[in-house]
Amino acid sequence: MNNIEHLYAPPAPRPAGDSLEGQVAMRLTARLSHGAEELPHDISERLRFARERAVAVAQQRRRTESVAQAAPVLVAAGRSAALGGPPSVWLRMASALPLVMLLVGLVVIQHHHDAEQIAAAAEIDSALLADELPPAAYRDPGFLEYLRVAEAP
Repeated sequence: MNNIEHLYAPPAPRPAGDSLEGQVAMRLTARLSHGAEELPHDISERLRFARERAVAVAQQRRRTESVAQAAPVLVAAGRSAALGGPPSVWLRMASALPLVMLLVGLVVIQHHHDAEQIAAAAEIDSALLADELPPAAYRDPGFLEYLRVAEAP
């Protein structure tokens, strides 16, 4: 099969995950490779040298970027300076500490409020039980009228 038939041949079966962009890139690469075979020797050597140089520059950038991302960076803005970079585990825990303290405080306040309500209800119950009147007397409508008259001297 010659090069032109190869370019127009139906593509080989691909996994379902290949996208249309990937297929276009493969065909474009094949066409550029075919055109590179017809270039004069001096042009193909210059292209090879430029390609090797671009790969070397890209590798150097990747190395410096990975080192730069791992190390903290000192950023100066006006009279202040801050360390930049990925947040550490301790910084994340320190950032979550105020939220945890707030939640603990709310739980303690609720517990204290419930304890006060229980103590007030217990005080009323103990006063009722210690009184000389039976608890049924407080439900009697006549007794409530007696209390109103006794309060108004």
